[in-house]
Amino acid sequence: MVASGSSNKTQSTYNQLNFVTTNRFYVEIGKEIAASFTECSGLNLQIKKNVFREGGVNHQQRIYLGQTEFTDVTLKRGMSDSLIFWNWINKLYEEKPLSRHNVNILVFNRAGETMMSWTLIGAVPVGWKTPNLQADGNAVAIEELTLAYEGLKLGKDKGGGDPIKPRGGDGFFDSH
Repeated sequence: MVASGSSNKTQSTYNQLNFVTTNRFYVEIGKEIAASFTECSGLNLQIKKNVFREGGVNHQQRIYLGQTEFTDVTLKRGMSDSLIFWNWINKLYEEKPLSRHNVNILVFNRAGETMMSWTLIGAVPVGWKTPNLQADGNAVAIEELTLAYEGLKLGKDKGGGDPIKPRGGDGFFDSH
């Protein structure tokens, strides 16, 4: 009887630790966690649709799917002395083809287990913004990094990936 109660208590503790909150996430670039961010926005995709109506068929329409469009992702964090993002942006001026990475956005549960991972395939920085500096301000200085990417993979794996090179001439990048 004690074992049964112990099992229920263990299950209850697991359930309390297994839920996901929006404040437990990290970003991987390369094969390690690159930074802790305070906000991630824009993780979104939209599949274009084409609607056709057949003559004489007035009670329905035909939907044909078009291309997928990925929105830019904006990451925000408190400024630090790390130059990882600035160095990545500077490489854009020096390297041909562009320095692209697969970037993982990892969400953890309260127990610290990876619950979900969104891999931005072939990500490249398209924006970087520093905070407004104000002599009378006392807010935390927030740095923003905006990434464009060519594909999205969903899973529970880690491993953002090293700098990547395009395959063949088809424009796609390896997801690992």
